[in-house]
Amino acid sequence: MPRTSALECPGCPPIRALTFDVLGLVKVVEARGSPGIPNVVTRWGEPDSSRCVLAASIDDRKDDPLLAVARKNGLIELLNPLNGDILATISKVGDAVHASEDDISGLHLFRRERLEQSSRLCTVLTCSKKGNASLRSVGSADSPADSTCSGTTKTWDVCAAGDVLCSAVDGNENYALFGGKRVEVNMWDLEKSAKIWTAKPPPKNSLGIFTPTWFTAATFLCKEDHRKIVAGTNSHQVRLYDISSQRRPVISFDFRESPIKALTEDLDGYTVYFGTGSGDLASIDMRTGKLLGCFVGKCCGSIRSIAKHPELPVIASCGLDAYLRFWDSKTRQPLSAVFLKQRLTNVVIDSNFSYQEPAGTAVDPPQIKAEEAIQTQAEENEPLVVKRRKSSEESQQRKKKPKKKSEEAIQTQAEENEPLVVKRRKSSEESQQRKKKPEKKSKRVNDEDADTS
Repeated sequence: MPRTSALECPGCPPIRALTFDVLGLVKVVEARGSPGIPNVVTRWGEPDSSRCVLAASIDDRKDDPLLAVARKNGLIELLNPLNGDILATISKVGDAVHASEDDISGLHLFRRERLEQSSRLCTVLTCSKKGNASLRSVGSADSPADSTCSGTTKTWDVCAAGDVLCSAVDGNENYALFGGKRVEVNMWDLEKSAKIWTAKPPPKNSLGIFTPTWFTAATFLCKEDHRKIVAGTNSHQVRLYDISSQRRPVISFDFRESPIKALTEDLDGYTVYFGTGSGDLASIDMRTGKLLGCFVGKCCGSIRSIAKHPELPVIASCGLDAYLRFWDSKTRQPLSAVFLKQRLTNVVIDSNFSYQEPAGTAVDPPQIKAEEAIQTQAEENEPLVVKRRKSSEESQQRKKKPKKKSEEAIQTQAEENEPLVVKRRKSSEESQQRKKKPEKKSKRVNDEDADTS
């Protein structure tokens, strides 16, 4: 068995997270109270390996939020993140026969289209593993089966060869980047569907060894600035690219020996959180390339997704060990963890979730019940303890009493034996006196004989 260390988890602030696993299940985890213990509130869907969730994106607006989920069978479902109702279903663009061979590797749900055109339900950007990207809008309908793509649908090829493994969209939703195995990081203008920048691989090292191109995760360093890109590679490197200065990485940072599997940025514009294939989670300052520190406690499996809360200093991570973990981004300490039974692929956070405690109660009802149960159990056990103490004292007294009786018996026996000794002594004296008396008589007889003579 592997070595494990027990860590104290203080609990989470009020938070709501949605997790996705290899069986296609969507589980809602909520932490209520301050601090609270996260628990699974509800589960959506039925277990089916063909409906494995490959990518997810959320638009967590206060009014009418939306969730997009890309599955292994090639379908994209639009869900209501509050109750799990399916609002629309989109089939993947391309040959349906080869849909299982070309999985979706990137998904983004746009927000601006919903503000500009209320008649449209949403606009979705998808990219397949072979580099087939599509941008299309989905109109609202009475039933999910009747939903249709309205407006123009743009499709283009991101790469001519290789596999696309990661993608991201900037905060203004004007540019998108793609990268993967044998695919250099490249940036596209979504309005023109044109490539505007492509990275250049780093030079050979001092031994003349060339590092093959293999990007596993990528994101924008700042959502408001599309010029700076952070990418993680399979050769355990975190690279910073600046498209306004050069094509090669500005900063390259090596971290241990496992590939980088997940990346997410902080709102400060320079901190990046990343997870590795061996379960390590750390943060780095991309201004200097300095490692800020590793998060306390190691996961047992590869980390596949990291989500940062936009307002709270909380990070959620999940991976192949089937645990959803919450961390404090400032102290890098674990807050809580939930075991979800299946291997997890993605996690998203609902930033508009809030929980208010009922009036007049400062503690959660489950905690109150637990305290009452402990008190009642203590009250029931108290008289039992008193009885046991009494019985122990009595047993000690009983053990002591025979000793007193034995001492008294010895004294009485000694008293009884004393007169016997006296009598015996008297009898011996009398016998001696008796022996002495005949001698006196004999003397007297001799005296009388003498007188007569």
